[in-house]
Amino acid sequence: MSTTRRQVLSGAGALGASIVFNGALAELFAGTAAARGHGGYGPLVSDPEGLLDLPRGFRYRVLSREGRPLRSGEGRVPSNHDGMAAFAGRGGGTVLVRNHENRPRSRVPVPRIEGLTYDPAAEGGCTALVLDDRGAVVSERVAVAGTAVNCAGGPTPWRTWLTCEENEDRAGTRGYTKDHGFVFEVDGTDPRRTGAVPLTAMGRFQHEAVAVDPRTGIVYETEDAFERPFGLFYRFLPARPLGGRGSLRAGGELQAMRVPGVADLSGIRETGARFDGVSWVPVPDSQARETPIRHQDFGRGGITHAQKLEGCYWGGRSVYFVSSFARVDDGSAGTHFGQVWRYEPDRRRLTLVVAFGPGTHVQLPGESPDNICLAPGGGLMVCEDGSGSQHVYGVTRRGEVYALARNAQDTGTPGDPEWGEFAGVCFSPDGETMYLNCYTPGTTFAVTGPWH
Repeated sequence: MSTTRRQVLSGAGALGASIVFNGALAELFAGTAAARGHGGYGPLVSDPEGLLDLPRGFRYRVLSREGRPLRSGEGRVPSNHDGMAAFAGRGGGTVLVRNHENRPRSRVPVPRIEGLTYDPAAEGGCTALVLDDRGAVVSERVAVAGTAVNCAGGPTPWRTWLTCEENEDRAGTRGYTKDHGFVFEVDGTDPRRTGAVPLTAMGRFQHEAVAVDPRTGIVYETEDAFERPFGLFYRFLPARPLGGRGSLRAGGELQAMRVPGVADLSGIRETGARFDGVSWVPVPDSQARETPIRHQDFGRGGITHAQKLEGCYWGGRSVYFVSSFARVDDGSAGTHFGQVWRYEPDRRRLTLVVAFGPGTHVQLPGESPDNICLAPGGGLMVCEDGSGSQHVYGVTRRGEVYALARNAQDTGTPGDPEWGEFAGVCFSPDGETMYLNCYTPGTTFAVTGPWH
């Protein structure tokens, strides 16, 4: 693409750098420091190393790179760095748990470790980095292996990571020896406490991300389906809510969201559109033994679908989730370049908080948001997943959109890096450091600076 999202947002058009989303965006930051608002951190400065462009005053450190030796001696750092979470470490410091979205014949598979491997034929999984109180890496090891296409996930209130397989292949497909399409719990501090046990009751489908309600223990899940019928938004009612590490193995009930009168979320274009009376329908066969869940019969009233359901997080008293794009040509009810939805469990209400073009307040041709998180000081951080140079954007309560980071652009010159999407954005427990992955070549950054 010749036109990037940064160029659209910072251009001299009528929108300028301040985008107003009809006031609905304020819902994202209710009760946070973002109420003060700010317009970002200034223009990005080109990095002489050609890795990561940041605003003046910000610095990055490379914590880990694909292909380098793991500090544990277990092999090499795997490929395809994706979703990630940061947890407080023992005695200070930080523990990062990082996904590797590897398929068969990946560049660098996750090393198979006895006691931590689910399917020896699968090449995905997670690694864990332990940082000291100065941010230096003191260990890096395999946390789970033998899983497939680990895309995103989400943290639990008891400080473990739920890693999701964006895959639903059966044993015997692509060489796999076990069924895939599950969620796995990972303890980054001591991975052998969680092992490699699929949480089958949470469903077998193309998982993307999860978010846990810290009040009730209900787990919300997104499904990133590529073809019609598109994915669903789920909730899992655990048999042992908030039971701590290992409690999700006790099972529970999986349900799918039904929005009254809405069969496809992509058909909703108006920012601030609100739907009350959301209901949850039990999934007929959560293991998809014969039919993928999204194809199953949910009875009278049907079920609500959406193309490319991806990022998911909990904030305040609501769960937020992302549809990264939708296209009529693919069979969706409408075309957009990204939606952020908010579901309020207490009110059974779904609201479209942000919608990105065409025909909306923000025109983002060909680009799409993916991983998202709330910054500790307030504001939303959005990872871009598109073509060409990729960005991390901040969004303020007032709807101001600004570039926070940009990777090196692939110019087509031999030797230039062919960077992939950004993913895994998260913050250290003290809020002073932003951690970030570049998908390919897999790289994990730590970003510090004068955060507002």
